[in-house]
Amino acid sequence: MTCCAEHLKAAPILPMRARLVASALTLGLGLGMFSQLADAATATVKVDDSSFRCMRQMTPVRHFFVDNLLGNVAGTLAAAQAPKGAVYPAGSVVQLVPTEAMVKREAGFSPATGDWEFFELSVNKSGAKIGTRGFAEVNNRFGKNCFSCHVPAREPWDFICESNRGCETIPVDHKMTGALQRSDPRCGPAEPQAGDTMALLKLRALVALATTISWAKSVF
Repeated sequence: MTCCAEHLKAAPILPMRARLVASALTLGLGLGMFSQLADAATATVKVDDSSFRCMRQMTPVRHFFVDNLLGNVAGTLAAAQAPKGAVYPAGSVVQLVPTEAMVKREAGFSPATGDWEFFELSVNKSGAKIGTRGFAEVNNRFGKNCFSCHVPAREPWDFICESNRGCETIPVDHKMTGALQRSDPRCGPAEPQAGDTMALLKLRALVALATTISWAKSVF
């Protein structure tokens, strides 16, 4: 066999080896991605005071903000923006105001609440401090139970309340929540807009009224 003939006979082997190498790389990448997804699905979501940061550093979605304690902000954002609803990934943080938060815990942690844990926070320029945390027992500053308010939005919105999702209404409008977001003390100087001062005054009056009603019920 001539030299040229030997090369012609061996030539098809090189593309075959290349295909085998490419297939091995693809399989390896696929297994790596699967492993990462599996690790994310089984990861323990650790939540403490440092888990909650300046709201304006989080990702805005319509009238609320989202974050993810496991780094999967893209997954959380995709769920928040899904037009027909979606299940949020573990580690998701959802906040409407600086002093309240929902955190998606690891799968199976609390099936009744869709694995969401509710938090009541106090905030100042130094950071946040968890006051109350739990699942079906946490109440907001108006004395309303967080879980019972969010239950109507269980399907298909994964317990995330917005307008027209059946959730119990609260006496707080978007002007008030926006004013609170822009005055989050953890973010440094407030960034007020027109009408924020009046909105915050109305909110303080509502909170004072709710506190008075709660006290009256406890006494009488």
